[in-house]
Amino acid sequence: MRSRIAYIAWALANFQAVFGKDANITLAPAATGFEADGTAFYYGSSPVVLANDGSAADGGFRVFNVDKDAPWSQRSHQKTGRSKIVMPVYDVGGRDIFLNIPAPDSILRAFEVKGVGLEEVKHARKKVLGDWSTLCIWRSAISGENYGFLFGKKQVVQLLIRGRKKDTEILKIQTFPIPIEGEACTVFSNGLVYFSAEDQPLYSFQATESTTAREIKTVSKDIEVIGLATYHSTSGDYLFVAHDEVIDVYDDTLSQKGSIGLSGITDLSIEGGLSIYQGSAPGFPSGIIALAFEGEDSTGVAVGSLDGVLSALDIKPNTEFSPRDSCKSCEDAVPERCSYNGFSPDNRSCQCFPGFSDRDCSEQVCKNECSGNGKCEGPNTCKCSDGWEGPDCSFVAVQAKYETDANGGDGDDPAIWIHPTDASQSKIVTTTKSEAGAGFTIFDLKGKLLQHAPAEQPNNVDVITNFTVGSNKTDLAFAACRGDNTLCLLAINSTGFLSPVAGGIQPTPEDYEVYGSCTYHSYKTGKQYLFVNNKDAEYLQYELTSTANGTLQTTLVREFIGGSGGQVEGCVADDATGFLFLGEEPEGVWRYDAEPDGSNTGLQIAKVGDGILSADVEGITLVPAKSGNSGYIFVSSQGISAYIVYERAPPHKYVLTFTIVNNDQAAVDHVSNTDGIAAVGNHLNSDFPGGIFVTHDDANELQEGGTAAEASFKLVSLENILGVERIKDLGY
Repeated sequence: MRSRIAYIAWALANFQAVFGKDANITLAPAATGFEADGTAFYYGSSPVVLANDGSAADGGFRVFNVDKDAPWSQRSHQKTGRSKIVMPVYDVGGRDIFLNIPAPDSILRAFEVKGVGLEEVKHARKKVLGDWSTLCIWRSAISGENYGFLFGKKQVVQLLIRGRKKDTEILKIQTFPIPIEGEACTVFSNGLVYFSAEDQPLYSFQATESTTAREIKTVSKDIEVIGLATYHSTSGDYLFVAHDEVIDVYDDTLSQKGSIGLSGITDLSIEGGLSIYQGSAPGFPSGIIALAFEGEDSTGVAVGSLDGVLSALDIKPNTEFSPRDSCKSCEDAVPERCSYNGFSPDNRSCQCFPGFSDRDCSEQVCKNECSGNGKCEGPNTCKCSDGWEGPDCSFVAVQAKYETDANGGDGDDPAIWIHPTDASQSKIVTTTKSEAGAGFTIFDLKGKLLQHAPAEQPNNVDVITNFTVGSNKTDLAFAACRGDNTLCLLAINSTGFLSPVAGGIQPTPEDYEVYGSCTYHSYKTGKQYLFVNNKDAEYLQYELTSTANGTLQTTLVREFIGGSGGQVEGCVADDATGFLFLGEEPEGVWRYDAEPDGSNTGLQIAKVGDGILSADVEGITLVPAKSGNSGYIFVSSQGISAYIVYERAPPHKYVLTFTIVNNDQAAVDHVSNTDGIAAVGNHLNSDFPGGIFVTHDDANELQEGGTAAEASFKLVSLENILGVERIKDLGY
């Protein structure tokens, strides 16, 4: 009886959730078998839908024919690398193109539509360093020019996409800050750009043909957003907002017109990428919606018909809409008087685009004159000399000597265990936080996989040395385990292999979801502590002890909010000085007292957007000198796939920025979207005479093309990063 009542209650709730809306769309999986975040319709001779491919093994983007019956046939798959973005742009010098920017190399690529095929316009490639989430296209009703707004880590890059002299050209107009990482965006006909992300407010700015940064306005803190799209009706524009299993619809005053329930896919999770096709197509006379989804049985792109939906919401249909419609009497926004390289809002002076200067924007220049480490070969385009990298050749370029064997679907963080008597036998400990392959993995100093120890999705791993377990001194590996929200500890034996330990799974408070973690050994008291945080920046500090019979125990001794309360993850403690350094992903690096009775007020020592550090701040590690307070703090800056080095001693002055480039001789690729890191200054062997730096690589590129399905970590000589003199000063 109870089960029947429960079923009736579930059915009633489901009915109300879906059919209690103003309209309903039954979704069908149209394209599956890959990881999609975004979709976009292309209005060609017959419509097609584009979808990014975020899977590691294939990546790039896919193009599917629209059909009345699912699944839809695939027309093209461009394997450019793991991607989040693909977007059509119309009438670029008389050609239609698709834009795509893969994560591994941050190169924006243009593909010309040729009949039913695609051909890359290779000379149009544009390096836009960063970690990008979504792209919106605005076509000016004044000039007819196409502009792209590329959203990333708390910033937007405005691009001009144009055709000149039968060529496709992409120019950067400006970069301006936004309060969040924009994950969804859409543009109204009047140039009003809306953007948001999960659990974030809805924001907007007005697109204009100017190099002046946009004013960001908070539209609403109450509208839930996973996906955004615009329907261009004959009576005005309407904002479609997807979240949970529903699409809410708003008019151009942001008054809600109603809601559309979504059904047809079991355990539907909207991953983003809401898009609308307004024309008539076979089986879809009133238009189509598409979105990226994950369901009980599949992932990919789901579609549904707009039949009956618009009338239910009292929206006048517009199946004659064309994204090619533009100005009737176009004005020249990028005039000849500015050498076609700048705006002239007053029809006299010029606002030059970045990389151009002089009164008429005729001179090409590069930022910082390529820092003296390269040659300027185009507008803000440096060709760096050997040993240098980055937009202005200011990043030290280093190569990894080895990479680890592939392991797990979502590797995250490494730690380094130093063998007590033979440093050449030291080991690397890494974590896999995805369900597939979850656990700890041990590698040797050439990256060979030696052991995998299953665990509940461990994240940041640290090594604890010489901890007394019972009556014995033991080394331990510690991490926060996301799978069951516990503190996970394993014993490390004399050869560096892992084994269970009594009390190795310690609880955290109910409803506390662990995220990042690190350890601290107090030289003041000799006590061992564990730090753990959640996404709300709530830090918990535990004292780690052991019973006489060798069972580990933890005692909560402190709680505090880290940073400004934004998302935190990586942290590292300086045992000798009693400092705790933590990374707040969108904001920067903070320093706290590590002792449990220390101040809960932190000091920000590095800030995102200060000209050095970029979001997201991910891994943090410390290389102290053998004696004294010198040494270095390393911070991974995910948005620019680089690492920032600061002095260990206050006031923690900036030292250098480095990035890891291809080592073609060793067949080890570069690092992109860096995450967890670890380093030690000890002499290990001839490969790592002054220590080792280990980093996670988000997209491990293969020699034969594409990216590996599983994660890897890169192994770099610390001497190649810091130089011989700095290594000597560490005193090991």
